Amino acid sequence: MHLSLSDHNIETISRRISEHEPELFTPSRQTRQAAVAVVLHQSSDQTQVLFIKRATVSGDPWSGHMAFPGGHKDDSDRDLVEAAVRETEEEIGLDLRDSCYIGPLSHQRAAPRGRTIDMLVAPHVFVADSIPGLSLNHEVDAVVWGSFTEMFNGDNHDVEFRAIADAQVAFNGYRIQQRHFVWGLTYRTLQTLFSAVDPTYSEPKEPA
Repeated sequence: MHLSLSDHNIETISRRISEHEPELFTPSRQTRQAAVAVVLHQSSDQTQVLFIKRATVSGDPWSGHMAFPGGHKDDSDRDLVEAAVRETEEEIGLDLRDSCYIGPLSHQRAAPRGRTIDMLVAPHVFVADSIPGLSLNHEVDAVVWGSFTEMFNGDNHDVEFRAIADAQVAFNGYRIQQRHFVWGLTYRTLQTLFSAVDPTYSEPKEPA
């Protein structure tokens, strides 16, 4: 059954994700593994999703992009959940050990600038009851909150053209706070989030 607006609350979203069976890839010994944290927070009137704006760094294929906090799994990490928790604390000072872990979403394949590489990204969903003062490291320019309902309904869906090789390619995305464009891997992760919450969900169509 399709979710109504009143169902876009933390309790319903959390229950649907915990019941969802994600598609998980089996990595080879050569596969680079990374994890991101999809952090949800219930404000007074709606569910919010936390994004970071990555710092502009020469040579970084994700430089300046909107993303979820996260990064590569270290040898010291017991698993990809721990990697997501560690990276989130390092990047924005948010300790997810104080938050509720809901569960995994389907793994994503990374393809920076259209290149295919042997790298999986594991999204993990958390609910933060409170958001203390955040401390951003040099990898992050800003933390930006987006409305779950606006994105789910496609209210802020948009298209931007990006240079891939020698061509300008149109990418679907969400316009957060009218100026931040969420696209690429992060956009695909949001589609898996919305599909996990509502099996009848369909991706927004490109604007006419």
